[in-house]
Amino acid sequence: MSAGLLYALLVLATGVERLAELVVSTRNARWSFERGGVETGRGHFGPMVVLHTGLLLACLAEALLADRPFLPALGWPMLALVVLSQALRWWCIASLGPRWNTRVIVVPGMPPVVRGPYRWLKHPNYLVVVLEGVALPLVHTCWVTAVVFTVLNAVLLLGFRLPAENRALAALPAPGRA
Repeated sequence: MSAGLLYALLVLATGVERLAELVVSTRNARWSFERGGVETGRGHFGPMVVLHTGLLLACLAEALLADRPFLPALGWPMLALVVLSQALRWWCIASLGPRWNTRVIVVPGMPPVVRGPYRWLKHPNYLVVVLEGVALPLVHTCWVTAVVFTVLNAVLLLGFRLPAENRALAALPAPGRA
């Protein structure tokens, strides 16, 4: 099997993983709304979906159209980072339980979660997004995709997502052992 086909399967598997996230997110949103959850930052959600979908499509397009090679010295370490980022992502999801969501939904009265990776980082899932946004394209030397996604993600994350999430979290009670 060619390296290009294996890379396409990796990107496809990442897309399937995203669909699994959306299933979990939909279930968790329902749980949050049933408990009085409040959503904030809706305006940036659509562009975020477009950006993350665009990452996957751009990986495939750049690998094919620019005839990017698989360079083992770069590709294998980047693949390891992709796998580690997925493990960290699902650790975040498991740590937040039904409170994890792709949208910014908080349940009033529930303190922020401080277990799992949230013990050390306020927003560990964004570390995952940054790692994956660089590593997934570079598995197959798609450096243009890595750069463009990183810049656009930084604008979206720093300009919109983090401020919306921090405002929502600031309204919660002081952290406890959630």
